[in-house]
Amino acid sequence: MFKNSFLPIISLFSILAIGSSCSFNGVTRSKNITYMEEGFAGNLPEKKLNVFAPKKAKGEKNVLLFIHGGSWNSGNKDIYDFFGNRLARKDVVAVVMDYPLSPDYQVHDMAKASAKAVQWIQENIGEYGGDPEKIFVSGHSAGGHLASLITIRDDYFDTLGIKNPIKGAVLIDGAGLDMYGFLMQKDYAPGTSYLKAFTDDPQVWKDVSPMYHLDEEMPPLLILMGEKTLPSIEKSTESFLEEYKKYVSEPNFHLQKRKRHVPMIAQFLYTPNKAYRWMLDFMGETE
Repeated sequence: MFKNSFLPIISLFSILAIGSSCSFNGVTRSKNITYMEEGFAGNLPEKKLNVFAPKKAKGEKNVLLFIHGGSWNSGNKDIYDFFGNRLARKDVVAVVMDYPLSPDYQVHDMAKASAKAVQWIQENIGEYGGDPEKIFVSGHSAGGHLASLITIRDDYFDTLGIKNPIKGAVLIDGAGLDMYGFLMQKDYAPGTSYLKAFTDDPQVWKDVSPMYHLDEEMPPLLILMGEKTLPSIEKSTESFLEEYKKYVSEPNFHLQKRKRHVPMIAQFLYTPNKAYRWMLDFMGETE
């Protein structure tokens, strides 16, 4: 499905991250902030996030949490410094997080961590110029799955004792929107790669598949998909959209011509990219 698709992008973005650490005037960077302490929810590790804020922001800016991809078993926040920098220069307070990865942790753990990061934002982002009433989430690939899951399914916030504060989600070539259907079809042997993240239990697959938790009160979604993305993502997204249209007759969906899976996130290296405009318009319309 996604195996090894991130090796080229990790190498490229790592080089760019080094070059971007001191550039982008007008951005205040606050890095390696702990949002989740060791032992949270009984077994989760300490995890951190980075904040990129427009200078002189005074607590009124939209906030976007970005959750990285990597097949639920790889990737890290620092690869995406370029995304945080560019969003901040576009007047958004950007937060990029790390989360627990497979095989040591499963998808429910990743979603708990993602919800915990949102809680941290709600409680602290005013200090960085963001408005805690304007929290959006986004992610690419596996990160898009986690972003959609915590946006649509309130259970992760219920366990924190708070109301879901997410105003909307931007899914960038999101994976696993119907992971239940994908895993049922593949019939993998127990213990194989995806089952290390999703377990061997089909009920868990359905529980963590956003498609099965849609309802009338869910926050709005902006869905981006590459025309030449991975077949599994194309099929899962099509199934998701078919179900989503039962609640939203005209989804905010963009099929990006000739784009493959990795270029769907690499396009954000280009500051004038039209996908930024779609995101900014979406956040403005849903405030």
